[in-house]
Amino acid sequence: MAVPEDTVLIGDGGLATELEARGNDLSDPLWSARLLVDAPEEIAAVHRAFFAAGAMYATTASYQASFEGFAARGIDHGGTVRLLRRSVDVARAAGGSWVAASIGPYGAALADGSEYRGRYGLSVAQLESWHRPRFEVLAEAGADVLALETVPDVDEAEALVNLVQALGVPAWLSYTIDGVYTRAGQPLAEAFAVAAGVPEIVAVGVNCCSPDDVLPAISLAAETGKPVIVYPNSGEQWDSGRRAWVGPSRFSTRLVPQWVSAGARIIGGCCRVRPADIAELAAALR
Repeated sequence: MAVPEDTVLIGDGGLATELEARGNDLSDPLWSARLLVDAPEEIAAVHRAFFAAGAMYATTASYQASFEGFAARGIDHGGTVRLLRRSVDVARAAGGSWVAASIGPYGAALADGSEYRGRYGLSVAQLESWHRPRFEVLAEAGADVLALETVPDVDEAEALVNLVQALGVPAWLSYTIDGVYTRAGQPLAEAFAVAAGVPEIVAVGVNCCSPDDVLPAISLAAETGKPVIVYPNSGEQWDSGRRAWVGPSRFSTRLVPQWVSAGARIIGGCCRVRPADIAELAAALR
């Protein structure tokens, strides 16, 4: 995957959001990865919807997929390998220019919201060991790039970058943030520095954060000398008690020129960002 200096690539949006909008129940520890088992055609339909809206790549439904998670559903090692590969195959068959294989953080597999806290009590070596099996499968599955996304702290980023270097595969590194800090409270400049000088990391940035936090993060990410990727959520807040999104959406194309001027070269959306939003984004960038 190469990012032209004079071009802005358009990403997709919230896969799970659109799956739910189509009537799929994702109240499951596997989240959208459950549909790799039950209804891969639904995932394909959402990929196609984002492509039709102007997205240039599809992010696979593997964010919350793990060997442990599938094992809890009675799926053996070989079955999990096939499902991880299926996530790439489904995205590839949907069309578009390229496929980003999603590798979510350890906390996502716990399905308890800890990806927004980090600090799991595991060492870098332990995190690297946990990520490696899924990482190896997705690296060999034919995706164009690995999306190391919603990373909440530097320790996990170090583990992921170590694996990228060991396997020699292209990847982007994207943190979930609060202001100019990782969710674990580390300065974002220090977090991005983990990727500096690592040629396999082809872009750095932020995702699953408020649109209001994107602009300050871009300048910090650009200090690595790498292309910057941003794909925030809508700005709405998840109310766990009510199990509902609350507050207004702040995902607005009015922010996009600022992001581009600051150096963003890949722009998309995350939770609650729908194909209509991506269509508006594509129109604004045209």
